[in-house]
Amino acid sequence: MADETTSTPSTEQTSAPRPAHSGPRPPRPAGGPGGGPGGRKFFRRKKVCKFCTEKIDQISYRDVRLLQGFVAERGKIVPRRLTGVCTRHQRRLSLAIKQSRNIALLAFAARF
Repeated sequence: MADETTSTPSTEQTSAPRPAHSGPRPPRPAGGPGGGPGGRKFFRRKKVCKFCTEKIDQISYRDVRLLQGFVAERGKIVPRRLTGVCTRHQRRLSLAIKQSRNIALLAFAARF
C-alpha cells in the first residue's frame, strides 16, 4: 500500500504547467503585415469616388458597360471599400444594377 501513495518523479515533471510569461518576446520575423524592418513597402493611395471626380450625377441603368465594372465575375455587386465609390453613389449604383438586372440587361449570376 505504501507503493500506491507515492508517485514517481518523472510523472510530476510532465504534468507541471509551464509559466504563462517567461521573459521578453523574441522579435518577429520579417515578411509579415508590416513588410519587414522598414515598415510598409508601398504607399496605398486613398480611393476617390469615380462619379464625384467626373461629376456624374445620374447613374443610368441602361449604361451596361459602366455597371459591369462594379459587378464581380460571379454577379455580386462589388463593395465600396474595394471600388472606392462614395456612399451616396454606391447606393445609386446598386439601384441601377438591380434595375438593369430586372429588365435583363445584366445577368443575376455568372454563366458556368
